[in-house]
Amino acid sequence: MDNIGHLLGHERFHFIKLDVTNYLYVEGPLDAILHFASPASPIDYLELPIQTLKVGSLGTHKALGLAKAKGARFLLASTSEVYGDPKVHPQTEDYWGNVNPIGPRGVYDEAKRFAEAMTMAYHRTHGVATRIVRIFNTYGPRMRIRDGRVVPTFLAQAIRNEDITVFGDGSQTRSFCFVSDLVDGLVRLLNSDSEGPVNIGNPREMTIYEFAETIIRITGSKSRIVKRPLPEDDPKVRRPDITLARTKLGWEPQVSLEEGISRTLDDFRKRILGGAR
Repeated sequence: MDNIGHLLGHERFHFIKLDVTNYLYVEGPLDAILHFASPASPIDYLELPIQTLKVGSLGTHKALGLAKAKGARFLLASTSEVYGDPKVHPQTEDYWGNVNPIGPRGVYDEAKRFAEAMTMAYHRTHGVATRIVRIFNTYGPRMRIRDGRVVPTFLAQAIRNEDITVFGDGSQTRSFCFVSDLVDGLVRLLNSDSEGPVNIGNPREMTIYEFAETIIRITGSKSRIVKRPLPEDDPKVRRPDITLARTKLGWEPQVSLEEGISRTLDDFRKRILGGAR
């Protein structure tokens, strides 16, 4: 938490980390509440399904209650997963999604969908100044090596010259946004008057197989690409329509995939070759 104020351009702010599923009380004024609490890696939310649902429901309720009491702006970190396995492509904010509520991934998808509904209810009923960001695949240095998401998994496998595991035939698509671009988008959204959801992500789309080939090329790895069965309810496509972010926030990503992966690779190489797990 030490450098968040610097990243958000508010070094005078004091940031507090709280357990949001319990009653929240903070002394003194609060300018803004940024609700990012939730497992986000499939490995995590599949292992912690009830906790994921609780932080999206109870946690959002408690955090919104604090925002209401303090007259603070409230920013909810939502996700592109609210679109599920989309039938609209690219995904726009007015698309309602295609989610399996009882599938294994539903605990994360529905927790975030509920969190969005609760956020808008507090905005309409209590006048809370709300912001909702729908975050698409984001990556960067210091991600957990065993995070389970595609970027750290592929990078770790490539650095070790292990087989790179692609699920399904690799034709499913994703769009990858570098973390500094995401933070810039968050700052702009927090300081805007946009009350509803806004997509923040990189609209450059590629297949997972192409992404694996890109990782091998950038790392110079000797890894081979191998295929594994596709997980249940895995989305076939994912690309944000960022028209709203461009027009309302003046935002679009600046870091290319090649530059972002290279910067992330340097960090991963140091940690992996240094013995980190």
